[in-house]
Amino acid sequence: MKSSESIQWFKTAFQNELPPAVAGTPFSIDLLAAIALQETGYIWSVLVEKKLPLDQVMKLCTGDTLDSPSRSAFPKDKKDLLTHPQGQALFDMAREALTGMAQHIKGYEGAAANDAKFCRGFGLFQYDLQFAKTNEAFFLTRAWGDISLCLKQFLLELREAQTRQGWKDKTVLTEFEMIHVAIAYNRGKSVLSRGFKQGHFDGSRYYGEYIQDYLALAKTIRSTPVPHPGPPPPPVPGPAPLPPPTPVDGIGQVFRVNVNSVLQLREAPSTSGKIRASLPAGQLVKWVGGKKADAWYQVETSHNGAFLTGYVAAKYLEAMPAGTEVPVVVVSPQPPVTGAVAVYCPRAPGTITKRDATAGARSLNESGMPSRTGDTAARRTQEIADIISWLDVADPAHKRYAPGGGKTFCNVYAHDFCMLAGAYLPRVWWTGAAMLRLGRGEQVPVLIGDTIDEQRANDLFRWLRSFGPSFGWRETGTLTKLQDAANLGGVCLVIARRREDGKSGHVTPVVPETEAWKAARNAAGEVTTPLQSQAGRVNFNYGRGDRKWWEGDEFADYAFWIHA
Repeated sequence: MKSSESIQWFKTAFQNELPPAVAGTPFSIDLLAAIALQETGYIWSVLVEKKLPLDQVMKLCTGDTLDSPSRSAFPKDKKDLLTHPQGQALFDMAREALTGMAQHIKGYEGAAANDAKFCRGFGLFQYDLQFAKTNEAFFLTRAWGDISLCLKQFLLELREAQTRQGWKDKTVLTEFEMIHVAIAYNRGKSVLSRGFKQGHFDGSRYYGEYIQDYLALAKTIRSTPVPHPGPPPPPVPGPAPLPPPTPVDGIGQVFRVNVNSVLQLREAPSTSGKIRASLPAGQLVKWVGGKKADAWYQVETSHNGAFLTGYVAAKYLEAMPAGTEVPVVVVSPQPPVTGAVAVYCPRAPGTITKRDATAGARSLNESGMPSRTGDTAARRTQEIADIISWLDVADPAHKRYAPGGGKTFCNVYAHDFCMLAGAYLPRVWWTGAAMLRLGRGEQVPVLIGDTIDEQRANDLFRWLRSFGPSFGWRETGTLTKLQDAANLGGVCLVIARRREDGKSGHVTPVVPETEAWKAARNAAGEVTTPLQSQAGRVNFNYGRGDRKWWEGDEFADYAFWIHA
């Protein structure tokens, strides 16, 4: 079963038990589905495909046969288990679990052949046998085979993990916090500054990375009224399952920005406060704090999908009628097929545009170019790594990206990166006159310098604001969300527009973290500098670049963009 099929089976099989189990907790059904898939999905997906009855699937969800020295917790081995007052009964139970499960899961046949081997993880969420010292009844009564008892015990463990994270009194957890609680469930405690690369490492990815991936996927999948046994029809595969834009759902008054140019959203209620974003005329914002006579209001808004909060000068706000809501951008799942459609610079038949040639207006069309088509985060992030390796912007032989003569080619590299990853970011775009003709429904020839022009970083900044959502792009409001989207295999950019339009702006892809390369995070786990891949004054495949370069005085505005 694919991950999406497994999650749908889990939600469907237990659709009556899951809602009451999570009621009154800060945890979601999606989180439970993600953890269950990571813990035992490799077992029950096989059992479900074999069409075993649900009660048997539950009973056979056991695993973990590692002995000392690979295990340090009780019981290290059979001898250690037999020291328990109910040791023989526990061993018989755990041995029976192993032999029963090994009849269906080939990977456990070798362990079952050893008479001293036994299981230590029990149930969908792998409650560990070490807890037999205080809760032997759970194991001896085979309670893990009852979904209600299994969920009850698991949620107690999850609550304890929440407490270890210092969030005992929180009644609501963010997605970020839930993933760290899951990591704490796996390894005891999660260190926020390390991101999600924590927990069990299987040689490829960490426990936290899998939970992030499966949680995002689970949020896109609903249960279906398909009777057990057997998996429900698989969902239609799609792009990276990125979290949806954050809604503006407060209860405050809505105002409209009333300015001739833009209104600065600042981190503090002062003209010296750092600028968070430039809000255009007509932008709707929701009041969060501030008295009627105050010069500054605290507000929140959504701009091209980015949830933003900060302070604005109150005198530039115009009250809107009661019931007005701040809209959240709806990203088009497919690019337009009429009007302003995607365009590429034409080439003569048989012409090949290569990395080792000087940059021009045409897109790459070499043979063997990699792409991003994976149906899991692990595959998508590996494919993005393959794209970075193939483009190899740091290789001086790739003259397409080599700086020189006062010129840099961040726009060319960003276009190539996005094109190979399946996200449209134009190398050329329609001129104003051509756009008018397209709007009238005319057939417009593609002619460089006439109906299309090359797009530089400043142009791309404006293109994303004007056309990005129609081509699957949306903004996000924080570097943490940006890096998280990249780590799920999404296509992500940081882009900044220069104050002097004749001078170069800058754009860099934000890329998935690796074992060797990671984003910078503060003690709270928030990303302060994302992992980037860039062409510029200095070209590098992986790096952080200058810290928060987009906030430099030379730039008038910046934005973080993501594409599934």
